[in-house]
Amino acid sequence: MHTAYVEAAPGVRLWTQARGDAGAPALLLVMGAQASGLGWPEPLVDALAEHHRVIRYDHRDTGRSTWSYEQDPYRLADLAEDVVAVLDGLGVERAHLVGMSMGGLLTQLVLADHPDRVLSATLLGTSACGTTPYVAPDGTRVPVEELPGVDPRILEEWARPVEDHGLDAELDRRVRHWKLLNGEQIPFDAEWFRELERRIIEHTGRYDTSGAHARADQSGLVRTEALAATEVPTLVVAATAEPVVPPPHARHVAQVIAGARLVEIPGMGHALPRQVLGPLTDAILGHTLGV
Repeated sequence: MHTAYVEAAPGVRLWTQARGDAGAPALLLVMGAQASGLGWPEPLVDALAEHHRVIRYDHRDTGRSTWSYEQDPYRLADLAEDVVAVLDGLGVERAHLVGMSMGGLLTQLVLADHPDRVLSATLLGTSACGTTPYVAPDGTRVPVEELPGVDPRILEEWARPVEDHGLDAELDRRVRHWKLLNGEQIPFDAEWFRELERRIIEHTGRYDTSGAHARADQSGLVRTEALAATEVPTLVVAATAEPVVPPPHARHVAQVIAGARLVEIPGMGHALPRQVLGPLTDAILGHTLGV
């Protein structure tokens, strides 16, 4: 396992970690909003590292990367350029990208803007960076703005102010959040997520969160034409219990991106509990090893 810092912008350093054979095809994991790279569970990273040089990293304002938003606000789209900066900093010419949630949006931007750097893309828990209407199985065309939104219980949780009541209270808050994200089809393992967050907090060295990614300018995220013309092999993972971007968002993403394949993982929500890691590993490797 190798850790290194790469410079993404003046005064902004990103923490990175790589494991697996240095000569194997690179696979870069791109996490969601306000999520450290350690949000990718160790068993998943280890399984992927049997076939790839697996790289994960901390976004700006998470983990051990520079917390810079308060001094120098950035656009969400700038975080897509950070993906390229990680590849550049580690000397990776092309990589398989796996993006979850906001990381799925960033992966789509890299797919559109820097296709020469992408061997393949895998997207999960995300919406499309395209405005093409969704075509339902019966042929009905549904405008993007009419697709289902975030579960109201999660919106309510996001609206709550995050107050400092100590480490244990913060762990309780994060586990409560994960329970909502987990969905209702797979039994929730509170200790699995509590231990995940303990490791993230220990890694970060602090237990507060900046909220930067929610406040960042979200303009400039549409790539309809470029995604419709891409030749990069793309896999979209459809989660049946997804509460943040509910069905049929995954099917819409697969329609927006040229040639995209869809794989369904029954019971999966907007989280990575141990029960989905085997099917998810199989889906990712089935895609990357077949390219």
